[in-house]
Amino acid sequence: MDTNVLDWLEVPAAACPDKPAFLDEDGAVTFADVRREARIIGTAAAKRRAGQKKPIAVMSGRNAHTPAVFLGAVYAGCCYAPMDGTMPVHRLNSILNTLDTDLMIVQRAFYDKAKTLDFSGTILIAEELLEGSEDAALLADCRARARELDPLYIIFTSGSTGTPKGVITAQHSLMCYIEDYAGVMGIAREDVLGNQSPLDYIAAVRDIYLPLRFGATTAIIPKELFMSPERLFEYMNDKGVTAVGWSVSALTVPAALGAFECSVPQHLRKVCFSGSVMPCRYLRMWQLNLPGAKFVNQYGPTEATASCTYYEVKETVDEGDVIPIGRPYRDYRVFLLNEDGTAVPDGEEGEICVSGPILALGYYNDPERTAKDFIQNPLNSAYREIIYKTGDIGVMRADGELMFKGRRDRQIKHLGHRVELDEIERAACRTEGVAECCVLYDREKETICLFYTGTASVRELSLSLRQTLPGFMIPRKMKQLEAMPKLPNGKTDMNTLRNY
Repeated sequence: MDTNVLDWLEVPAAACPDKPAFLDEDGAVTFADVRREARIIGTAAAKRRAGQKKPIAVMSGRNAHTPAVFLGAVYAGCCYAPMDGTMPVHRLNSILNTLDTDLMIVQRAFYDKAKTLDFSGTILIAEELLEGSEDAALLADCRARARELDPLYIIFTSGSTGTPKGVITAQHSLMCYIEDYAGVMGIAREDVLGNQSPLDYIAAVRDIYLPLRFGATTAIIPKELFMSPERLFEYMNDKGVTAVGWSVSALTVPAALGAFECSVPQHLRKVCFSGSVMPCRYLRMWQLNLPGAKFVNQYGPTEATASCTYYEVKETVDEGDVIPIGRPYRDYRVFLLNEDGTAVPDGEEGEICVSGPILALGYYNDPERTAKDFIQNPLNSAYREIIYKTGDIGVMRADGELMFKGRRDRQIKHLGHRVELDEIERAACRTEGVAECCVLYDREKETICLFYTGTASVRELSLSLRQTLPGFMIPRKMKQLEAMPKLPNGKTDMNTLRNY
């Protein structure tokens, strides 16, 4: 039985060594290349770690060689903390401060930036390490001491306060998720995965580890192509992309820009989307242009190893539909709790909670926040069962499908009424000429603010909203933007919007 992601890598590296594992604009990295590079980097890291399992910071770019650097840390018996080298210095310093590590591996393009950071440890350049060789005996010793509950990676996310949280995921948790996801999506050796997310983001674990597990290939799609639909589809067709796991915005923006007027992704047959609510107007476009393709809505936080529920959209949707977030993956348990910790009857709203072997080990160097967010299941007093409270509100339908109702912190009291900001967003997204939108609440001024992109005028949008929403829910402030500000993970940058 496989207990380590390196067990996965060894299989395709032996069975199909010359097959590309990862592709980018500059070429291919084969499975044999990944194994060789990772083992050489792992040897260099292990010599400096001397058996310690402290995390290794990895600052790299979105390229085909990055996964081998991550796996080098794993070969050294450590976990890795990925850092996108294009991130602002302030955020990189915040991550390093939390990690409190003394070893960083960087790709050469980011070495000068690494030297400007608040870091006093050793900085190794990945390309220079590859001039060395592997020490098989040292690596075997590291492997012998590895356990499936060891941390695999620490991915940093921003909480509601904006302070980065280092979410620790164990080898076993990641392996459970990859098996569950692949089973639902039908991932196989013949698939070519189209990577959209930054490689330091949780969604990228699919694109990194599915090739290792199944011998598939990941094609890393240049970021700028997502704003150029014709070039995006050309690239996907050239690489033969058959499956994607993208953020909702990565699907809606090309559709809104007229992508299907140019061409279609000819090989694409498996589409998973997550991160926010999918406007069915755009999902319908994808369905009509890719008849026979599988479409899956996925939901879940980083703390539950990427995602915990899924819903296969088997019928062609109508524009006004709201699709469920579905049922738990095999290794997940998902249920609803009231604020007082009691169970929620079907059909009533409650906070979505998750348990199972896929839960994170907590937040790195943050025991207080870990104790606050990872708690004993209040429904179980018989034995220890840790759950994670997501902060999201859901409703369980009688058929067992879970509906997403928004964030708990997105419920406001406005003019004496309880208002769901997500409901306003859904109404705006159904308006012709609206591509993306985000609704915020200015508590000081008691003002609902709506920001959107698209061709619709403010007047047109206001008239549309008045046809479906009560007067107290109509945003007092509406602003049309050329582009929605985004975080590296593809989600809307709400902090930036608050300054508009």
